[in-house]
Amino acid sequence: MNFFKCGVAGWCLEVIFTSIDSIAAGDWRLMGRTSLLMFPIYGMGALLGPIGKITDRWVRDGSRGPGTELNSTDRAMRHGILYMVLIFVAEYVCGFWLRRRGICPWDYTGRHSSINGLIRLDFAPLWFMTGLLFEKITGFGRK
Repeated sequence: MNFFKCGVAGWCLEVIFTSIDSIAAGDWRLMGRTSLLMFPIYGMGALLGPIGKITDRWVRDGSRGPGTELNSTDRAMRHGILYMVLIFVAEYVCGFWLRRRGICPWDYTGRHSSINGLIRLDFAPLWFMTGLLFEKITGFGRK
């Protein structure tokens, strides 16, 4: 179920983002777009919460002694950065694989901070927030 929640949420976010981007192109109809291929890629966001939980156990929030557990802000920063990196890795790997088959729905070639046309580093804040959103909608954001 979480796979579907993340897939649909990702689609919605992409449509909203690309429709806002259309304003910059002078298209005030706010026509957003996505690809069916994006659903399973966004659906993989369901793995972020469990990875965050494993990381919390591995790093152990209270490793500095009793009463030193991370507060919610610090935990959100840790998870947001972790998720951002994982999303960049997934976007690059999926984009590379799809491009080799001639079906990659995105191409950032020539864009600011693009790496091989597959990821844009200036999207870091968006992926940070998207990762936390996926954690929240899948129920892993609860302590």
